[in-house]
Amino acid sequence: MRVLPFLLIVSLPLAAQSDGDLIKRRNAMEKELQSIAIVERKVMVPMRDGKRMAADVYRPKDTSQRYGTIFVRTPYNFNYWDVKLRAPADMSKPIEAVKKGFAYIVMNERGHYFSEGNYDILGMPLTDGDDAFSWIAKQSWSNGKVGAIGCSSTAEWQLAVAARGHAAFTTMIPQGFGAGVGRVGPYYEQGNWYRGGAFQMLFAAWIYGEQNQVRPMFSPDAQHDDLLNASRLFDLAPQMPPVDWSKALRHLPVRDILKEVNGPRGIYADAMDVDTGGRMIQRTPNDPAWYRGGLWHDDKPINIPGFWFMSWYDLSIGPNLEAYNHVRRTARPEIANQQYMVIAPVTHCAFTRTEEETIIGERNVGDARLNYNDLTYAWFDYYLRGQKTEILEKLPKVQYYTMGLNKWQSSDTWPPAGAQPMKLYLSSNGKANSLFGDGALSTAPPTRDAPDAFTYDPHNPVLSYGGNVCCTGNAVTAGAYDQRRMEARADVLVYSTEPLKESVEVSGPIVVTLHVSSDVKDTDFTAKLVDVYPDGRAYNLDETIQRVRYREGYDKTVFMEKGKVYKVALSPLNTSNLFEAGHRIRVEISSSNFPRFDRNLNTGGNNYDESEGVVAHNRVHHSREYPSTVELTVVKR
Repeated sequence: MRVLPFLLIVSLPLAAQSDGDLIKRRNAMEKELQSIAIVERKVMVPMRDGKRMAADVYRPKDTSQRYGTIFVRTPYNFNYWDVKLRAPADMSKPIEAVKKGFAYIVMNERGHYFSEGNYDILGMPLTDGDDAFSWIAKQSWSNGKVGAIGCSSTAEWQLAVAARGHAAFTTMIPQGFGAGVGRVGPYYEQGNWYRGGAFQMLFAAWIYGEQNQVRPMFSPDAQHDDLLNASRLFDLAPQMPPVDWSKALRHLPVRDILKEVNGPRGIYADAMDVDTGGRMIQRTPNDPAWYRGGLWHDDKPINIPGFWFMSWYDLSIGPNLEAYNHVRRTARPEIANQQYMVIAPVTHCAFTRTEEETIIGERNVGDARLNYNDLTYAWFDYYLRGQKTEILEKLPKVQYYTMGLNKWQSSDTWPPAGAQPMKLYLSSNGKANSLFGDGALSTAPPTRDAPDAFTYDPHNPVLSYGGNVCCTGNAVTAGAYDQRRMEARADVLVYSTEPLKESVEVSGPIVVTLHVSSDVKDTDFTAKLVDVYPDGRAYNLDETIQRVRYREGYDKTVFMEKGKVYKVALSPLNTSNLFEAGHRIRVEISSSNFPRFDRNLNTGGNNYDESEGVVAHNRVHHSREYPSTVELTVVKR
């Protein structure tokens, strides 16, 4: 009993020393920045409607030259003073940019922190982007060229604004930008809000901390010095009460999740802005409101050079890849040739956290490091000031990391040139339930239909374990995890190949097509691609879902008739993975993956406003008449 107080006493000086070292480094950083840069903080940049957005501006002290600008626009906190630490914040990014000869500007989106107005998701209105670029281009130190960079919400606004064609917006480096993509190709995710028509529940947790419309604001008459001094006293960051999202996301109806945890009112479930649709939880996947907001859709041409960064364990890898390919197909020829892409084996925005042994969840994918900093500055050197470097001259169009092979590869296209489809058929003797069933994947369809039946109870869903997800608080941890604990359930159908005699590289889209029947009007079907090791470990690669009412398109609902067999093509999966000889290719099929996706309550109702569900008795058929398949994109080695 006496040991604990001793340990606590010993630990306090260590923590204090750690904070002390951090404060010293931060102070030294701020001193260095002031020595090399002209620093202007809390600059209030006017928008066309009179609202002002708060920005920090850093530029080289040599005023005899004009500089290209690296621009970061974000909903997140960038206050230069760490209020909790009572010391300067990390200034490494502006220091590096200024040292390399660029101006560096970071600006808060409308309705966040010191920026005025009310927040709407994805940086609405789009004219704020135009007005920021116009302001930058007019500065005496600007060469008129602006390049945007950022990850997640700091990237997602870039696409829709790029499509507007502002003359100063010269290039973009969007990273992990899926929530900025509305409709593209087969994806109607509307900013990752949906997949296959099912609600991606991360948004309930993410919006909880972002949609607050009731917040402290300064008078428009406040002087610049007042704002600057205020930022040393408080940074306006909301202190949100902690939430156990693993429990909170179980609440029904879904529309009341934020209300249940005493979250702020806003765009999730309250009518805040009739111009952009309000009440996002009520929208259908093709609701007109999605096309009035800040999303980029495939009818909006992008004609600026782009360096696109993506990751295999991000929730948005499919729409991201499709957006890149779409711009390469539709941009002006000279611009289409200036689109480059990197696909890393990491989770959302974790590009620079790779190591010599990179472990994603539980799976070691090898040395996945890449010279991200050199790549991005080589890009900006060329597009913002016309200096082409050797790095850029040798840059392949596509750099992608193949897991299993544990190696960076390159290609001129995605999928890689020479990739071919390989179709595998689901089969069983009617007992594919669980890891211990008889489900199989083979190159020929079964001769007879022995459908696999399972019971889907929305009040006892299959739980998400790892996966391609972000931003759900403590509800789901992204990455690759051994799926055998999920595969032990009877409501998970498991189909596997025999151990492979030769290695198979799958690099590209994976399309799962099922023939299904049910005794309810509407239900979901899920799929997960898995790499099974010889010792039985089963690592997830990607996952998807399809709400059956949208099987014929997202512009209408078509319900099921009891017992009738329907063809359902699930929203495509994507990966680059080498299934080594001795491994198995596996696909899991079920009707829930919760709380990664919301539960279909099987009633045929709105789902978002319902509290009670009904049990569905679902079947997956597989025969020559009803071929249920997995089509892989295979690169011959």
